[in-house]
Amino acid sequence: MKKTADFGFETVAADDKKKRVADVFDSVASKYNLMNDLLSVGLHRHWKNATVALAHLPAHLPEPPVILDLAGGTGDLTRRFLKKYPQATAILSDINSAMLQEGRKILLNRGLVAPVVQCNAEALPFPDKSVHVVSIGFGLRNVTNKEKALSEMCRVLKPGGMALVLEFSRVQKSLAPFYDCYSFKILPKLGRLIANDEASYRYLAESIRMHPDQETLRSMMLNAGFDRADYHNLTAGVAAVHIGQVR
Repeated sequence: MKKTADFGFETVAADDKKKRVADVFDSVASKYNLMNDLLSVGLHRHWKNATVALAHLPAHLPEPPVILDLAGGTGDLTRRFLKKYPQATAILSDINSAMLQEGRKILLNRGLVAPVVQCNAEALPFPDKSVHVVSIGFGLRNVTNKEKALSEMCRVLKPGGMALVLEFSRVQKSLAPFYDCYSFKILPKLGRLIANDEASYRYLAESIRMHPDQETLRSMMLNAGFDRADYHNLTAGVAAVHIGQVR
């Protein structure tokens, strides 16, 4: 049976989803940060700060820490990790070359140097137990096989390591009508006016609705091999940070 996946509210062939997601981010790469600021009213910056604040490295490591930022795009989390842990090697990775080029350029313009790796979160080119922290910010919902990506994140973590998954999630019910109105009526129009791309921002709104809710994602992380998983809601559940730990 041919494998399928959700592309927003559509059901498409799994291979087709990868191509269509790539087309979305090829289209929005150059204005990704601007659109993030406008569409979240700057809140994405606070969510990313909160995510990095939750990162924890064991004391007295015998080696410089290694942090892997998956679907790192324009490098927002990578940059914050380097500020918090200047001694660390923070690897910026993304499956999309256009986003990765934007991220590398932004980091260099800020005087930051980080290894850059183009890779698929479902098949990471890193050895078992090789990184101390692995993160993915607003990228898991675009992955075709989320279970495989979570399993790969678990695989590459050293004992005592942690995964941080920042993603849009299930908003509180009282806010849902307003959030839906914004997502489906205002967001695509802003995408058309500012980025000349209404369809991509309609997909982003739909992909949020198809993403697992907080408790479901927590269970998925445990099933993927994490010994412990928990989450913190941000802005009434508009976003959430899930934390997975391995012994």
